[in-house]
Amino acid sequence: QVQLVESGGGLVQAGGSLRLSCSASGRTFSRDTMGWFRQAPGKGRDFVALISWMDRTYYAESVKGRFTISRDNAKNTVYLQMINLKPEDTAVYYCASDSRTRGRSVYSRDYDYWGQGTQVTVSS
Repeated sequence: QVQLVESGGGLVQAGGSLRLSCSASGRTFSRDTMGWFRQAPGKGRDFVALISWMDRTYYAESVKGRFTISRDNAKNTVYLQMINLKPEDTAVYYCASDSRTRGRSVYSRDYDYWGQGTQVTVSS
């Protein structure tokens, strides 16, 4: 059974930091593009960051310079380090895998495996 499990969310004050983890199991993800998306209440699911199987990264403009995505293929785990968090970063954060195109898609429709999400709340 293929699973992506996020962890590391929580409540933090503005300016604080969190590191999210996404642990994958059930298949090898080392050749997949891995992405992070987020969904705020009443809004759609937005792209945050991705890392290709060649470790190329791409970020949404709103998080550039504050968020860093990385992966450890030996552990089948992807990370999202978040610093200088802002209240507008509050959302449920989802990890996802693109095993088909393995490109640099920012569209959720191109990702075929998803985690259950982890809540990040940033207080002002």
